Amino acid sequence: MLFWILVAALTAALAVILLYPLLRGAKAADNIRAGEAAVYRDQLRELDRDLDGGLITPEEADYARAEIGRRLIAVSAEEPAETPKPARHHRFTEAFVLLVLPVLGLCLYLTTGRPDLPSQPLEARLENPGNDVAVLITKAERHLAEKPDDGKGWDVLAPIYFRTMRVNDAQVAYRNAIRLLGPSPVRLDGLAETLMAVSDGVVTEEARQVLEQSLTLQPDNPRARFYIALSMEQAGRPDEARQAFEALAKQSPSDAPWLPLVNQHIAMNGGAPAGANPATPGANPSAPGNPTQEDVAAAENMSAGDRQQMIRGMVESLDAKLSEDPNNFEGWVRLVRSYAVLNDKDRAAGALKRGLAAFPPPGEKGRQLLALARELGIATEGATQ
Repeated sequence: MLFWILVAALTAALAVILLYPLLRGAKAADNIRAGEAAVYRDQLRELDRDLDGGLITPEEADYARAEIGRRLIAVSAEEPAETPKPARHHRFTEAFVLLVLPVLGLCLYLTTGRPDLPSQPLEARLENPGNDVAVLITKAERHLAEKPDDGKGWDVLAPIYFRTMRVNDAQVAYRNAIRLLGPSPVRLDGLAETLMAVSDGVVTEEARQVLEQSLTLQPDNPRARFYIALSMEQAGRPDEARQAFEALAKQSPSDAPWLPLVNQHIAMNGGAPAGANPATPGANPSAPGNPTQEDVAAAENMSAGDRQQMIRGMVESLDAKLSEDPNNFEGWVRLVRSYAVLNDKDRAAGALKRGLAAFPPPGEKGRQLLALARELGIATEGATQ
């Protein structure tokens, strides 16, 4: 009972505080001009004190007295301001504060804020997680803690871990799924990607072995073949990498989404991209960043260092073209990947930020750019600002 008395007293006090500006009568404002006249009179008295104290000369005093007197006469000659009319009472506002606001607050308190209401602990939220990814992960983790031999649970949880950038947990989940359910191309490729994510995009020897195992199960697996070719490129074996990328390009359909990236790596390793021949259907040799036939011919006779310099020049040329025409989604994808392959993460992050300015994340292409950045290990913090 005491609690409700206190609540009622606090509600009444709050209502009075809110209504006070509305209920008080309007006070007549002080005459501003009268205040100004009082100030000028004080200045005249202070002027006499300064003259008696020898702080100013009689000539200065006469000049100042004349100026102050002029202002005092001007103020005194003006009519006083009209007395403001009393403010009308705000009946609707008063009724709202006195009646509606306390009733709304009480209803809200009774439904959600009463101390005797049961809490909703984690167990209750786990029963109905909705679209809360964190709660879904917690639910799956609890299930696997009780049943660690549930391979399907690990199989479901592993890609979720990877998408939420928990790559170490994803690696453990993929290993458990492979151990319990057996190897599959999807699980092996996922494990290889977690190993590469941990090593900042480098295809380690362990990742390569996992990818080769994936190819034994699915020889035409484009993801595994791409990463194996990438490992050759990272190891400084451009000829082998080019041949591997070219083989993947020949195997891929003409509309394969990964084909532009494969062509880029072919060019970076001194080869001619698939479709570079203008007679080939679907070719787009004029697309920003694609090497010309002259570039390809020149690269074949270059040393590794000169070829690398040429590649950097091509990437910078693509960067400049995108600065002039940013509405080229494939160009931004190639630019971000190019800087990542060149191990220039700062420029890759800068290209990502500029690409997201042209294709904001709420759109499908913006989300693809963010997914690409996560795949390449490029920091996305601040990229959308």
